[in-house]
Amino acid sequence: MDIHSFRCLFCVLSLAALEGFSCSLTVHDNFLKPLDSLIISREAGEAHSKFSLRKPTLPDDDICYIVTGKPETLHYCNFNSTAKTFLVIHGWTVSGLFESWVAKLVAALYDREKDANVVVVDWLDKAHDHYGVAAHNTQEVGQEVGLFIDWIEEATNIPLEKIHLIGYSLGAHVAGIAGSHASNKVGRITGLDPAGPDFEGVHAHRRLSPDDAHFVDVLHTFSGGTLGLSIGIEQPLGHVDIYPNGGSFQPGCNLRGALENMAYYGLLAMSDAIKCEHERSIHLFIDSLLNGAEASKAYSCGSSTMFERGVCLRCPKNHCNNVGYDAKRVRKARSVKMFTKTRASMPFKVHHYQLKIHFTSQMNQPEANPIITTSLYGSNGDAKDLYLNVNRKISTNTTHSFLLVTEVNIGELLLLKLKLERSSSLLDMTWPWWKSDTPELQVQKISIWIGETQKRMVFCSKDLHKTNLHHEVIFVKCKNTGRRSFKRQKYRGQ
Repeated sequence: MDIHSFRCLFCVLSLAALEGFSCSLTVHDNFLKPLDSLIISREAGEAHSKFSLRKPTLPDDDICYIVTGKPETLHYCNFNSTAKTFLVIHGWTVSGLFESWVAKLVAALYDREKDANVVVVDWLDKAHDHYGVAAHNTQEVGQEVGLFIDWIEEATNIPLEKIHLIGYSLGAHVAGIAGSHASNKVGRITGLDPAGPDFEGVHAHRRLSPDDAHFVDVLHTFSGGTLGLSIGIEQPLGHVDIYPNGGSFQPGCNLRGALENMAYYGLLAMSDAIKCEHERSIHLFIDSLLNGAEASKAYSCGSSTMFERGVCLRCPKNHCNNVGYDAKRVRKARSVKMFTKTRASMPFKVHHYQLKIHFTSQMNQPEANPIITTSLYGSNGDAKDLYLNVNRKISTNTTHSFLLVTEVNIGELLLLKLKLERSSSLLDMTWPWWKSDTPELQVQKISIWIGETQKRMVFCSKDLHKTNLHHEVIFVKCKNTGRRSFKRQKYRGQ
């Protein structure tokens, strides 16, 4: 078995673990054989999708079904043809049951849009199968949902601009196929970590794509960049594709810890971590519905590596967007890739800062990977002992760029402290001159760009005689905040 096949096997087994399903497959099982040979019990012409109009007071109960071709069901279920209509589409399931997130998303949608119609698309019969079969079934289910949209439009004259499909995992591709098969384009499709296996790199007609709605936005939380796996798809699929935390390793999910436990507990040790990573897309969207006044912001950037250096926090036209429900509509020929950082739990919003720091020294110093911490003091609060992400060598007489995030809104930044973390064992290895009495690494000025407010500030050392990072250095707003000093210096931010 080659490495590609092994990764596919690992992905499918991981998805099974995510669903709490114990797999008995071994590497000798040919689960990658053609899908047609796995599809045994299909009955042509039989509808498998049901459309449950949930109620705000009972978001977890299916008490009223709208049936395609039966307009009386619209009246019986109190369908509001003048309101927004959401179609919530689940993904693959081994249990054959709805997961708890469905009711949470329904309740959050009604919390934001009181008069809306929230319809849960139930395709459990076709999703409750081997993953490969369920992935194949997205084509048939998507076409059924497309027919439902056509019928709703004809029966109620609802403007399709008011129809918003929200699909998770395989459900995201169902939504895309539905949009492509509807006679007219719906207003919006949101893909929540669309599934990767069997969809990465395939033709746009077989998956979610920008052509499927007037606006397609996608959240990637467990993409193929994670350990070579592809539980969620890595490639951009929409007009706006947002990769929270780079699209992998979501805070609080502890995937690394799960990997360490695999040796002892097997693949099922990863189930909670995988579920946490994959479903984070749903909870980010729910958060955007419940905390719309404090929407998380995403920033256009060429890569996650560039974003981690803080060089992408500026917001000219279409370079920034809101995460989740309040994402702004963008129509571009190519997808806009965006990045953001989040907290480990709701509310997920953090505040992004770019720190441009010019390091100097009175003597020649070797390049090093220091441990640097900073503390921010603002008008509304403080954020102390935050680590700068030093992911490359630091050289003196050069300006470096760093991304810093705070979980609290500190308000207007008033004061900043910077210091080297005194971890002697590490510093002795990386900085052999650490113990010298001669001043070495110094910082006199820091330029700060604040992503959420789009403001630039420049801070200078409070005491120009105390700029050596051997000791904590205090910075206050410079009296003259001109740009000339940073423009003229060599810059390694990009």
